[in-house]
Amino acid sequence: MNILIAPDSFKDCMTASEVASALSRGIREVMGDATIQVVPLADGGEGTVDAVIQATGGSLITAHVLDPLARPTDSFYGITGDGQTAVIEMAAASGIELLRQEERNPWITSTYGTGQLIRDALDRGCSTILIGIGGSATNDGGSGMAKALGIRFLNRGGAEIANGGGGLGELQSIDLKGLDPRIRQTRILVACDVTNPLTGPEGASVIYGPQKGADPDMVARLDNHLAHFARIVKEQMDLDVSGIPGSGAAGGLGAGLIAFLDAGLAKGFELVAETVSLEEKIMKADLVITGEGKMDHQTQFGKTPFGVAQLARKHGKRVIGVAGSLEEGAEVLYRHGFDLLLSIQEKPEELSHALKKAGSQLVRAGERIGRMLTLTR
Repeated sequence: MNILIAPDSFKDCMTASEVASALSRGIREVMGDATIQVVPLADGGEGTVDAVIQATGGSLITAHVLDPLARPTDSFYGITGDGQTAVIEMAAASGIELLRQEERNPWITSTYGTGQLIRDALDRGCSTILIGIGGSATNDGGSGMAKALGIRFLNRGGAEIANGGGGLGELQSIDLKGLDPRIRQTRILVACDVTNPLTGPEGASVIYGPQKGADPDMVARLDNHLAHFARIVKEQMDLDVSGIPGSGAAGGLGAGLIAFLDAGLAKGFELVAETVSLEEKIMKADLVITGEGKMDHQTQFGKTPFGVAQLARKHGKRVIGVAGSLEEGAEVLYRHGFDLLLSIQEKPEELSHALKKAGSQLVRAGERIGRMLTLTR
């Protein structure tokens, strides 16, 4: 039997790779002759680099960049096994988790480090760059990222504007002449699962500014600055980024990637699935196992296990969903490609205790799956 194990991570507990490995060990204890392929997955956020390099036999690259406050730091990204595709988590260079609570300030934080990761990938000859843009500390419209790639953002006097969302208020012109020419020969893909526009009540500043350290007054000013930024982009580049779904992602980095790098935005799962050739692997499998930490009715709204189940259903494959916990409404998934849902929990217990035991529980869940499969032989 050919079994494909393609889970997402169990959040705050185990990586997708660890989840898949534990399930595989459990199945092999019962079905030693099974052919098992492990393909850890992610949706463009944390864990995407790890998932892609493992699935493709790729490598992890360390790069020295500037963090959101322009301090030198070590960051990372991945390159697929064929050496052609770089996979970047913007949060690894410009993420909110890089800052202490009291340091969060979207008026001055910048995406410059993300641009440095892109430039490093270009230096290594990558022809495709996949960028996950969740978890940002910024609200600069992607101007910092673009600056790292050679674009200049100038005030009325012709000087460079300050970093961050605050500096955008002084923007008068954008000098595109210095943009790294390799960008035009590079396919830029952006994993973006939010649809927020750049500005307005559902925009980057209003919805995400507070969690990045903005008070109500700063939120209003940041929103005005992004609107001003969008007007300059429209005047100079004949491109209206303000209302594009997803342009407000990562403090407007979505807009900057569209405007300056001609990037395409798509659902994170779809991009990762394409990068790791998931559909081809599903076609060769007899059974597909997927999962995540919690599965409920919300799993059907674009979560990774749902995406796996949809591809498997397309090719007539059976699907088992494994979760740390199955919660209210999970049964709806039986109408969307899942044939069996299993929780790894074996008895009621505190969440903190369950998280510590997840590895061994996943192994035993794998054993139970193996025993169920032997019954059908």
